[in-house]
Amino acid sequence: MADLTYASAAGPRPAHLAVPPGDGPWPGVVVVHDALGLSDDIRSQADRLAASGYLALAPDLYAGDGLRCVLATLQASRSGGGRAYQHLEAARRSLSERPDCNGRVGIIGFCMGGGFAVHCAPQYEFQAASVNYGEVPKDAVERLRGACPIVASFGRRDLTLRGRAERLEHALTTLGIPHDIKEYPDAGHSFLNHIGGGPVIGTLLRVTHFDYHEPSADDAWSRIVAFFDEHLRNPRARTPTDDGEDRT
Repeated sequence: MADLTYASAAGPRPAHLAVPPGDGPWPGVVVVHDALGLSDDIRSQADRLAASGYLALAPDLYAGDGLRCVLATLQASRSGGGRAYQHLEAARRSLSERPDCNGRVGIIGFCMGGGFAVHCAPQYEFQAASVNYGEVPKDAVERLRGACPIVASFGRRDLTLRGRAERLEHALTTLGIPHDIKEYPDAGHSFLNHIGGGPVIGTLLRVTHFDYHEPSADDAWSRIVAFFDEHLRNPRARTPTDDGEDRT
């Protein structure tokens, strides 16, 4: 596991790379961080994917650009446009071109990163996307035309994203896109993340339902890995496009 830089249109970008044990080639996954940035928690999520046999690259979307970049990145995760998407597409290409990658690349995002995963699914040549408590646009049916298969997890106790699981389910069903959407009744926001912050912050997170929930997290991870196994390891898996044709 190492920190490195990869080439993007806006210049070199720092990232965390997690490499599986053994010999490749492996499928790749771009790991998109939450609003807290490329934290130890996000690095551990990438490492967990590597332990499951995925070459995982977690870019730092905030690096070196200050508060203005943070605000612009947060907005981009909801709008579907902005410089952050250049960094994510460059990360996808960087993974797909590595000799230890099998050429098939997915994307996974948490909170803010989940919003990026939603918008990247139809925009770029990802073969699968994992959306974890990410924002879903109101016009999801239009925005998600041609998207790759999506696995998504939400918490029913998350007051900030009420109705998003149903909205995403409806859009993907309408469009005929393979998907696995689940809302966990006992989980809130960020239930896959170990945010930390000490006893005071920890208590606040629990009260506001922004805390880790182990049973829900374990089940979500089993679904994510199974979904990625189906769509990233199988060279015959196909993805529908918005014109009705399949893409490999």
